[in-house]
Amino acid sequence: MDPIGERIQAVRQAASAQTMLDATRALAASDHGDGVNGEAIACLVEVLGFNNPGAAVAAVDGLIRLGPMAVEPILESLDPSNYGARAWAVRALAGIGDVRGLEVLEEALGSDIGQSVRRAAARGLGQLRLDALGDSRRQAVQGRCLQALVAACADGEWVVRYAVAVGLEGIGLADVNSDHLRPASRLALLGLSQADAEAVPVVRLRAALALRRLDGQPGG
Repeated sequence: MDPIGERIQAVRQAASAQTMLDATRALAASDHGDGVNGEAIACLVEVLGFNNPGAAVAAVDGLIRLGPMAVEPILESLDPSNYGARAWAVRALAGIGDVRGLEVLEEALGSDIGQSVRRAAARGLGQLRLDALGDSRRQAVQGRCLQALVAACADGEWVVRYAVAVGLEGIGLADVNSDHLRPASRLALLGLSQADAEAVPVVRLRAALALRRLDGQPGG
């Protein structure tokens, strides 16, 4: 059996939480040069649905490492009835940054019950990799990301609003046409940076840092 096959078998035959974690870490450490195949990706996606948070974290790391080739299997696995697996899938899609995950990230930021999932979605929307898209398509996607992030400025959890500030910074810096999205990003960040609109100091500080970076000033 080839090394990837052995790692997959180890995951599927794991008899305890610890052996599952160890086996998943080993499989997740594989990369394209190891001959990763569809079965390996499917196995990592399957782990997302197991009741083993440590192994799920390792699987997410592995899927992010594999990048765009993991996106379709993740999207095909989404099951509204399995919240845990879906939450981990959102984290993986956010980390990969492929535009095919846009709709899932938008939905997660707007309505997911888990603050950590909304936080991951906010960061993901600010760091989608759009270089391969044409100008009009790229601007349309960035506009959707911006709309979702602006709405999330009102999220009830400060950790999500902090991530929104990071996401808004990413949108503003990625906007090659400063007259397109950067003004709206700045306006939303300005709100998060002011005490009368944002009660949590660390969120205000992060928003202020983002504003300085958008203005080309050194970050601190």
